[in-house]
Amino acid sequence: MTGEHPIRVRLEQDEDYAFRVEFDEAGLDALLVDEQPPLGEGRGPNPAHLLLTGIAHCLAASLLFSLRKYGNGPDKLRGEISATLIRNAQGRWRIPRISAELYLPDGNEQYLHLERILQQFEEFCIVTQSVRQGINVDVTVYDAHRHRLLGDKSFEAGS
Repeated sequence: MTGEHPIRVRLEQDEDYAFRVEFDEAGLDALLVDEQPPLGEGRGPNPAHLLLTGIAHCLAASLLFSLRKYGNGPDKLRGEISATLIRNAQGRWRIPRISAELYLPDGNEQYLHLERILQQFEEFCIVTQSVRQGINVDVTVYDAHRHRLLGDKSFEAGS
């Protein structure tokens, strides 16, 4: 992955609140995502599940990278991540805090340079660091004629 190539994900409604997600990377299977009942049928992970998955995977991969960088070859890492949805002042569901736990397969005495690894591995995690800093999300809505209905229209002639 480089900064020169954007990350793209496409989705198309399957039925009701379920969407089929396709990834630009060749060879990746499509993923079915869905809202949990009562909105959807829970046929796949929902956005909150995907957010937590992204953070957990990124943290575990960053820890593995750091362990290997310092000559450690650990067995399988494990992790758990959780969040509690709460309603904000406007009554909307939000995730105010996420708790991630990573488990090394061996005792700490088995790892070389573990203190240094633990001090820096989170800095390698693109997703966690981006979420912690906050991410601006620009949203644009188009109709079937590709007319921009929502979003920055300042560059369109006649808008």
